[in-house]
Amino acid sequence: MTDWINIVLQLIAGLGVFLYGMNLMSEGFQRVAGDRLKNILAYLIKNRFMGAAVGTLVTAVVQSSSAVTVMVVGFVNAGIMTLTQAISVIMGANIGTTITAQIISFNVLQYAPIFIGCGVFMTLFLSNKRHRILGETILGLGLLFLGLSLMSRGVGPLRHSESTKLFFQHFSRNTFEAILAGLLMTCILQSSSATVALAIVLAQQGLLDFNGAVGLVLGDNIGTTITAQLAAFNVNRNARRAAMAHTMFNVIGVCIFLPFVYKGLFQKFVIMLTPGDPTNPSDIAHFIANSHSLFNIINACLLIGPIKILERISIWLVPIKPEEMIEKPIVLEPNLLDTPAFALTLVRKEMVNMIDISRECLQKGLDAILKKDTTASALTNKLEDKTDEYQRAITAYLIRLAERNLTKEESEQIPTLLHSINDLERVGDNAENLGGIAEDLQVKNLGFSPNALVGLQMISDLVMSMFEPLRKSVKEGDTEAALQVLRIEKEVDALRDKLDEEHLERLKAGVCHLPSAIFFVDALHYLEKIGDHLKNIAQTSYNLFTWSKGKARIKNGVQPHASSPK
Repeated sequence: MTDWINIVLQLIAGLGVFLYGMNLMSEGFQRVAGDRLKNILAYLIKNRFMGAAVGTLVTAVVQSSSAVTVMVVGFVNAGIMTLTQAISVIMGANIGTTITAQIISFNVLQYAPIFIGCGVFMTLFLSNKRHRILGETILGLGLLFLGLSLMSRGVGPLRHSESTKLFFQHFSRNTFEAILAGLLMTCILQSSSATVALAIVLAQQGLLDFNGAVGLVLGDNIGTTITAQLAAFNVNRNARRAAMAHTMFNVIGVCIFLPFVYKGLFQKFVIMLTPGDPTNPSDIAHFIANSHSLFNIINACLLIGPIKILERISIWLVPIKPEEMIEKPIVLEPNLLDTPAFALTLVRKEMVNMIDISRECLQKGLDAILKKDTTASALTNKLEDKTDEYQRAITAYLIRLAERNLTKEESEQIPTLLHSINDLERVGDNAENLGGIAEDLQVKNLGFSPNALVGLQMISDLVMSMFEPLRKSVKEGDTEAALQVLRIEKEVDALRDKLDEEHLERLKAGVCHLPSAIFFVDALHYLEKIGDHLKNIAQTSYNLFTWSKGKARIKNGVQPHASSPK
C-alpha cells in the first residue's frame, strides 16, 4: 500500500529545499555580480540581438528568469530601459533560464553534500563579506541538488502505483491538459525551473514519458510570465507593456509549436539532436532539458525579427491615459531593492531630476527679485514643495535599501547620498527664501540700487553655472565636472566678499537705504548658502566615484593636488 502522507511530505520538503536553494543561489549571484550586471545592461544593449544575448548571459548567471524579468520591468518603470530593449532582454532571459534544467539533467545529485559543506564553511568561517556571499551562492546550489534528491526519493514509491501511472500517462495522450498542468504548476510554484525539475524527477521514476513532459514544459513557459504580470501591477504603463510583451511572446511561441508537438514532430527533432534513448529513465532528463532549451531558442529566433510588432501590440493593449502624461512622477522602483547596484543607480537618476527642480526653483526665485516677476515667487513655493517630496521619497527608499544585504561599497554610498539629498532640499529652501525677499520688497515698495542689481545678477549667474557640471558629475560620474563645481564655489565666495565691501561703500555714501540693504545682505547670504550646498554635493559625488578607484578623496572642499586648478 502506498504511503501517500510520506510521499506528499517528502515532495513538499524537496520542493521547498529546491526553491529555497534556487532563491539563495540567485540572490548570491546578484549580490556578487551587482555592479557588473549593471554595467552589462547599461553598456551592451545596443540593439535587439545584443539585448537577447545580454538577457541570456545575465539569466544564466542569476539563475532566475523571473528575477531578471521583474528587474527589467523595474528598469522600464524607472526609464532606464526602453520597451524594445526590455522585450529583447526578456527573450534572452527565456533562453538563459534553461541552463538550470541543463545542469540538473546531469547526474549531479551525489555532489550536493560537497556544495553544501563548502557553502556552509565559507558562510560561517570566512571574514571577507564577498567570500561569504559566494559561500551562500554555493550553499544554494547544494540545496537545489538536495531538494531534487528529496523529490526523487519522495516520488520513487509511486512507480509501483498503477493508478498514478495512468494519471500521468493521460498527459502523454492529451497535450492541451499537459500544457494546462504545466501552466498551473508554474503559477503556483513561481518558478519555471522548479516545474521542469519536477517533470524530470517524475520522468526518471518512469511516471511521465517524454511526450507528457514536453506538454508540461510548454505550459511552464506560459506560467512563468505570471511573475512579471504581478510585478507590473503598481508600475507605469510602459512597464506593464514589457510584462504584456513577455506574456505575448511566450503564448505566441506555444501556439506556433503546438501543432508540431501535437503531431510529434518537435519531439522527433529533439530526439534527433539528443544522444540516448528517451524511454530510458537515466537518459530522459537530457531530452526534457533540451526540449526546454530548443523551444526558447527557436522561439526567440522566430520573434526577434518582428519585435517592433510585439512592441506595437503591447502599446495598443496597454495605452497611456491622458492624465498619466501630466506630470513626471518620482520613480523609485521597489522591485530593484533586491539588486542594490541598480537601486543606487536609480537613486542617482532621481537625484538628477531633483537637481533640475532645484535649479528651476532658484531661477524662479531670482526672477522674482531681479525681474520683479510676481508669478515667479508663487512658483518658487510649489517647486520647493516638490524638492521636499523628492527628499522624503528618496530618503525612505534608501532606508529600505539599507535593510538589504549590501556590500561594503554599497553600504558606504547610502549615508553620502542621504547627505546630498538633504543639501538639495536646502537649496530649495534658500531659493524659496529669495522668493520671500521679492514679496517683502513688493509689499514694502522697496528696491535695490542699479549697482546692487548688477552685483546680484553677477553672483546669481555664477551660482546658476554650478548646476550643469553638478548634474553631469552625479549623472555620469564625471569627477572633473565635480571639481569644476568646487572651483566655481570658490569664485562665489570671493565675489560675495567683494559685493559685501561694495555694499558697505554704498551705505556710507548714502546710495543704499538701510531697509533695502538688509534684504540685499540676506539675498547674498542665501545665494552663498546655495553655493555651499552645491559644493557639498559635488564633493560627495567626487568621493563616491573615486573610492573604488583608490584615488585621493576631497576633504573639506580641498581638491587633490593633481587635479587642483591652475
